[in-house]
Amino acid sequence: MTQSPGTPQAGTASHGIIGKFLHLASAQTIRDVLHTCFFIYLARVDQSHYGEFQLAFNTAMIVLFLGEFGLNQPLVSSLSKKYGNKGDILAQYTLIKGLILVLGWLGVWVFITQQRYTAGLTNLIQVITAGVGLEALASSFFVACRVQGRQDLEARIRSVAAVCGYGWALGTLALGFAPHWIALFKLIENGISLVGGAWVAVNKTDIQSLALKGKALARTWNTAKGGLVFVLLAFFSILYNKANLFFLQKFSGPYAVAQYSATWEVVDAIQIPISSLLMKSVLFPLFVGLWRHDKEGFDRLKDNSVKWLLGASIPVMFFLFVESDRIIGLIYGKSYVDAMWLQKWLVPSVMFSFVHNLAAYLMMSQHRQNALFWIYAGGLALNIVMCALLIPKMPLLGAGLAIVITKGVVCCCTTYSCQREMGLIKWRAVRPVLTATLLGAGLYFGLGLLGIREIAEAGGLAPFGVLGYKWWREMKAQALPKAA
Repeated sequence: MTQSPGTPQAGTASHGIIGKFLHLASAQTIRDVLHTCFFIYLARVDQSHYGEFQLAFNTAMIVLFLGEFGLNQPLVSSLSKKYGNKGDILAQYTLIKGLILVLGWLGVWVFITQQRYTAGLTNLIQVITAGVGLEALASSFFVACRVQGRQDLEARIRSVAAVCGYGWALGTLALGFAPHWIALFKLIENGISLVGGAWVAVNKTDIQSLALKGKALARTWNTAKGGLVFVLLAFFSILYNKANLFFLQKFSGPYAVAQYSATWEVVDAIQIPISSLLMKSVLFPLFVGLWRHDKEGFDRLKDNSVKWLLGASIPVMFFLFVESDRIIGLIYGKSYVDAMWLQKWLVPSVMFSFVHNLAAYLMMSQHRQNALFWIYAGGLALNIVMCALLIPKMPLLGAGLAIVITKGVVCCCTTYSCQREMGLIKWRAVRPVLTATLLGAGLYFGLGLLGIREIAEAGGLAPFGVLGYKWWREMKAQALPKAA
């Protein structure tokens, strides 16, 4: 059986998206479970240290994002080209990332010095930043694997690295080591990822070597200038996501940071597999290739992505909202009571994150990063204003409102841009989700009259289960080869 040139292919299954996603998701699950166990253990042992570790991690994420998101996206485009020395390209980007990480680490040192943090917190932030920063270097080699569809290699290395790194963290925490010794686990984890990633890139992909040959070193400067807009995009994006924590630390201290971080860890745990694994590591390389070589395939993949993301976001938000007390209480304990009500305010960020990230990666795949630059710059300005106005008066609620409002405005801007250029969201994708939402709401409130919470919640989720099953059947049917 063959397929004629004009026959549509499946928008999702034909590209092996599910398999690639599952490889990365399995590794991410191992890492997330270990990360969660460590932070829950830490949160229950010492709430103050938990708040300090969260502040350190969120500071380090700024440096990581500059080197990873800021340069991985143009690296995908460069390695996707048919011609050119890919080893030279990978070496150039790795060198640039190394320089950015050094500058970023120095910038963090200047910042924490100005903030006059305690010596213990200062040491903790410096160690965590150095360890987390190595992930950006390792990700360069994993990008080479992703471009060739070898997400399985990345998954194996990340799994081993996570077990070793978090094994150190949990062991030293149990033994009562000082925080800066515990923090070495990120150096261990990402050191293993860096060495393993470099090895598989050279030995298991078409990267022949990592040496800068000929005029490649001179071309590195041109590469750096071309990637500057992506670095700034990353800088603006991570700052508007993390700025509220620095305001919280300033006005309320580590207790407020701990309460906010407890609920944001739960919400972010939902967003990361979609935004980071599915979109960045699987969909974005496909969007880049399809935009160049198969516009019809690009449109099919885009439409299917919108449909699934909208369909997933509503039940996730509903579950996080109605179960906030149980989720936080079970994970962190009753002392995190403020995190329970704050989670209800944060749930809209799930849909904003899903839709915005899809729109942003679509814009980058079409080389519209300059438009995205101005949206992110505006988002950062808005977030700082919101933090300055809201957090001093009502710290926890203000921090939650600042991030939700910012994400909502940025999402509207990127979605509008994609809607105008390519018709991102179509009624045929919205209609079944809206129908399921209305049916779910009716069942939830109707069954709520019985006075049994679990039955009402199950009723609210049931229409989305049916809808997801229907879409799954349709996707499998599309994946079957059709006769010419």
